[in-house]
Amino acid sequence: MRLSKNDRLFASVNSLLLGIVGMVTFFPLYYVFVVSFTDPMEYTTKGLVLFPEKWTLASYQYLLSTDSFIRATGNSAFLAIVGTALSLLVTSGLSYAVSRRRLQGRRIMMLAILLTTLFNPGLIPPYLLVRDLHLINSTWSLILPVLSSGWYVILMKGFFDNIPASLEESARIDGCNDLSVWVRIILPLSLPSLAAFGLFYAVAYWNTFFTALLYINQFEKQPLQVLLQNMLIDASTAAGGSAAQEMMSEQRIPPETLKMAAVVIATTPIVLVYPFLQKHFAKGVMVGSVKE
Repeated sequence: MRLSKNDRLFASVNSLLLGIVGMVTFFPLYYVFVVSFTDPMEYTTKGLVLFPEKWTLASYQYLLSTDSFIRATGNSAFLAIVGTALSLLVTSGLSYAVSRRRLQGRRIMMLAILLTTLFNPGLIPPYLLVRDLHLINSTWSLILPVLSSGWYVILMKGFFDNIPASLEESARIDGCNDLSVWVRIILPLSLPSLAAFGLFYAVAYWNTFFTALLYINQFEKQPLQVLLQNMLIDASTAAGGSAAQEMMSEQRIPPETLKMAAVVIATTPIVLVYPFLQKHFAKGVMVGSVKE
């Protein structure tokens, strides 16, 4: 079908505007990436570098040689791995429980879960709870209070509701109890939803920032995002050892390239994980939204 002159004009203008928006959106990402690999002397001389003449890993070598940066990265990795695993375990288990109609008190539990999505307790009650549990300056203070999400439980429950009841009945005939049905039948069929929510949880744990400021006062237990924020204010925050400080002074690494390298390192793990979950993600984000 041939397009009219007005349709072709609209398509051209639309493509031009979307192209401009795409370039404006992509440029900051490109600039951060390029500056992180720019030679320190070249960046100090030019100031604005769109394509470096000499690529170098000096900023990355400096960051990866500092004790504080390595420690903060390890803290964030622990949060992302352990926190995501525990959150998926709790969320899937609770969702499966409330999706079974034979569960006594099911409606009351669903009402309680729904209330958590409608009302936010604010900052003081969670802080008092963490303090009374003696979790201040503990990594678990960043995991246990956010171990599950009422909204995710409701969505995953919708996914479990669509699983045929005949599968569970067949498993029970074979001698499986509730735990066996959940582990052997439900979880293998729930890979799309687990992949989607796992990515959500992993991103949230990896980007933990505000709660770390509230609950973590010891520098050695702070996650990467807190250290990155401190670096954006003062790049010397990352200098955690004499060897790193000597490297910085000898090569005269500008703070801006360090900040850009830190941003790249902080975003790379999530970018690398996403392609492996992409095939499940598109289906998983729709869980509970459509009833068959």
